[in-house]
Amino acid sequence: MAAIRFLGLLMLCCSLGVQGNVLPDERIDIMYHGYDGGGASIDGPSILVRKNLGNSFSIAANYYVDMVSSASIDVEATASPYSEERTEYSFSTQYLHDRTSINLGYTKSTENDYDATNYSFGVSQTFFGDLSTLSMGVSYGDDLVGQNTDPAFEEELQRRRYNISFTQILTRSLIAAISYETASDEGFLNNPYRSVRYLDPTNGSYSYSYQKEIYPGTRNSDAAGLRAIYYLPYRAAIRADYRRYSDSWGIEASNYELRYTHPYSDQWLFEAKFRHYEQTAANFYSDLFPYRDAQNFMARDKELSPFNSNTLGLGVSYTLAPGSIPFFEKTTINLYWDRMRFDYEDFRDVRVSPNDYAPGQEPLYKLTADVVRLYFSFWY
Repeated sequence: MAAIRFLGLLMLCCSLGVQGNVLPDERIDIMYHGYDGGGASIDGPSILVRKNLGNSFSIAANYYVDMVSSASIDVEATASPYSEERTEYSFSTQYLHDRTSINLGYTKSTENDYDATNYSFGVSQTFFGDLSTLSMGVSYGDDLVGQNTDPAFEEELQRRRYNISFTQILTRSLIAAISYETASDEGFLNNPYRSVRYLDPTNGSYSYSYQKEIYPGTRNSDAAGLRAIYYLPYRAAIRADYRRYSDSWGIEASNYELRYTHPYSDQWLFEAKFRHYEQTAANFYSDLFPYRDAQNFMARDKELSPFNSNTLGLGVSYTLAPGSIPFFEKTTINLYWDRMRFDYEDFRDVRVSPNDYAPGQEPLYKLTADVVRLYFSFWY
């Protein structure tokens, strides 16, 4: 199901960077990505090709595959383990005129129960000798939600995103940026497979039963971010990020990230990062509702519960000697690993024996996961 796709959606970080009046490098990236944690395994390849046409146009195409095998806590509680594959194609183009850059993008992803199409448009402009960059963007997503257990089930979802960012080179060593994004989602926003649980009297004692989740048909959100990058005298760099998020469902979230990049000789580049994320619960979330149909809207998705997570990441990049691979000007080998831990404050592990725990007294759920990215980049 598309909800698994949190490799790309997990605690969305604002994209802040310097965009000068030059086209991106011509290159080919070949990547393997893998996620393993909480009973879910996701892996697959990705290939990105970028080519410049003259001095004003750049085009890029990306092929990306997620092969999912899931026996997560949600699946074990109410369903059977499953496997599926998601395939994504994306195309983008950039037009550069003087100090203005115009970007167009198209992404199409398909899986057996979810189709997603996204269109994007962005403009960036540099000022004051390329020391300042103002960027604005808009995107529209049109999704079709299905259900494997019911071929007749078909719902629509529209997603709209608007963002603006400003990047400033403050000194020779310091770059800072600020961004703001607002989003509006309308349509079928919940997972058709997920259920909520509620207390259900049986034989004079209490146990629990399940019913389908019910979500609102709209969701509006706002997010603001800050980023600063400081370049150290010995070619290393420190990057700090802060992001604040809130939405109409009552969720408020914030994350902090600190990243250190260190070169060694002319071929090695090492990276270490730490990230902390925390959020409150949605207004209509509950781990255990008091009775059936207790509210107009009900959810038991752990991603809508109050929780916090910490991520420790390490990475290394190695640049091959020139001429090591014919026809390419430069080649790098890159390996990144993230270790993530999630602590849920109001989502309980219902896989334990009901003879040992009363409803609502089960142990709180915790999750650890590993994310690996291995990719090769070829400049030509």
